[in-house]
Amino acid sequence: MATRVGPKGQVVIEQDIRRKLGVQPGWVALQRLVGDHVEIVFLPPQHEESLKGALSQYARNARFTNDAWQEVKAAAWERSLSGPRRTSDHDLEPRARTTKPPIGLIVSRDTPGPVDVP
Repeated sequence: MATRVGPKGQVVIEQDIRRKLGVQPGWVALQRLVGDHVEIVFLPPQHEESLKGALSQYARNARFTNDAWQEVKAAAWERSLSGPRRTSDHDLEPRARTTKPPIGLIVSRDTPGPVDVP
């Protein structure tokens, strides 16, 4: 089904496509111009679940005094500073906080409709 571009440049992603890709309100739509078409990739939002207590099973008997904590923290800093150095700016980019792969589609002037991205 063809849709028209709205006065503000908005385009509606058809319901069947949204349902097939699992796109929900609040997802981020990344757009990129690729040759003569637009590529749209959808990213789910970060989870809002609390992680409080997620590691409690591993830290039940761990009791640190302030002095012991400072020693552990200093040792961790020393290990991190003596480790391998970053080799490129790519290493500085934030990592995605989701385990779901991005989902996308390609819309082109030459195709009759959206094409799924594998």
